[in-house]
Amino acid sequence: MPKTLTTTGTPGTPETPGASTPTGTRPRQGIAFALCLATIVLAVLDMQIVSAATVPIVRDLDPAHGVDKIPWLVSAYALAGAAMLPLYGKLCDVLGAKRVFVAAVTVFLIGSALCGLAQSMGQLIAARAVQGIGGGGLMSITMVVLAQLKGPGGKSSRAGGFGGIVAGGGMALGPWIGGLLADHASWRWIFYVNLPIGVAVLVAAAFVLKLPREPAARRAIDYPGAALAAAFSVALLLVTDWGGKEYAWTSPVVLSLLATVAAALALFVWRQSTAAEPVLPLSLFRVPELRRSFAIQGLTGAAMMCVIYYVLVYLQVARGLSSSSAGLYLLPMAAGMTAVGLLSGRLAARGWSARTFTIGGTVTTAAAFGLLATVGPDTSLWLIRAGLLLAGAGFGQLVGQLIQLAQDAAPRHQLGVATTAVRFFQTLGNAVGTALFGAILLRLYAADGPGGDVSAIPGLTGSAHAAAVRAYVDATDVVFLCGAGIMLLGTVLALRLPRPPRRP
Repeated sequence: MPKTLTTTGTPGTPETPGASTPTGTRPRQGIAFALCLATIVLAVLDMQIVSAATVPIVRDLDPAHGVDKIPWLVSAYALAGAAMLPLYGKLCDVLGAKRVFVAAVTVFLIGSALCGLAQSMGQLIAARAVQGIGGGGLMSITMVVLAQLKGPGGKSSRAGGFGGIVAGGGMALGPWIGGLLADHASWRWIFYVNLPIGVAVLVAAAFVLKLPREPAARRAIDYPGAALAAAFSVALLLVTDWGGKEYAWTSPVVLSLLATVAAALALFVWRQSTAAEPVLPLSLFRVPELRRSFAIQGLTGAAMMCVIYYVLVYLQVARGLSSSSAGLYLLPMAAGMTAVGLLSGRLAARGWSARTFTIGGTVTTAAAFGLLATVGPDTSLWLIRAGLLLAGAGFGQLVGQLIQLAQDAAPRHQLGVATTAVRFFQTLGNAVGTALFGAILLRLYAADGPGGDVSAIPGLTGSAHAAAVRAYVDATDVVFLCGAGIMLLGTVLALRLPRPPRRP
């Protein structure tokens, strides 16, 4: 009579003979790895790709009033994605990463199709929210899948490194690709192009992706905690998006949102300390590697948005470049991320630790910000390219490696929540950093500029234009110095990461 098998191992490991194991053969692993990278491309491009196609979209759908709704094209996607992040991690740990992966890709494709078919700005914004629900999980779930493909005890450095390269490159190239499609095809192809890629990912996942089964004993999902996390995230993103722009910081709308942020955060922390199966276990913050990787990822998210946004605005406002021409200046940043990411993958295979890359990445990025802080109205554009290349070299050591650091430190049964937590803190860093840097720039420009807002600079002439550009560039230099300070703070945190044990 055969023995009765009991589940005594780590959750997520096979429980019965013949249970699904991590994808085994090299060809199958290669295909699974490729579909993961394709999924990350879909996720990152759709965060940025719409920004360069807003004019054709408005001209087609609502030329009279569509301009007022442009911010929601980006915000609807970001808000929906951020709201779902904590829940996705828990779903991966409870239901299994493959099921959640397939569901997220499916929702993303439905949203993409609806975006392409939209006949009004309202329909497009609603479809972007549906797309964001799926898109919010694409990258984080894919990182969980990559970690599980290696199996317990394997090395995820190369997988995480490649994932980070694709993510960073897509973030840098997204606006340029969006402009290219809008100029030479139709803006609807920005969304339709997702469909064949996504369908190929789903087919490959069905036949190739073999991951460990979920535990036999199903665990509860903390939906109230997920709802509180969503309320906190959405309120915070709205504060950073509206504060000082749509509404004054002291307006009732912004103050109400800030009160919602504080209340939702307090209730969320209380819920996580009392729930049987929290969506973001507070025990994760007792692990030094996780606690510090979350903080560094938030700082990195803020810094990356600072580089991408304010360099592009500088090139358009101070140097008079078109949006598509300015977007090409992000190519050195993408090249730096790719080259260093590939190199770091090889070095990690030879024993270099994620801690080493994190320290090197924060120092390099701080140096890049220091270089960008020296720009003036007539600075050589090659210096801008050099600064972006250096920034890419820094981010290439951070993006992906921080996820690997968190995955290696997390308990195996909490791999999903730890991975999505890293992405969650990056999203919060993006939002808070954008608001912080924007407030600094506008405050400085209002104090030293010749009046009016930054968007009015291109319409000025003569000495008024020169004075406005000078004031704007000076304010931008201060923003970049603040970015350097943020990354130096990241260096301090990285130096406090525990040293990995020496190999025997």
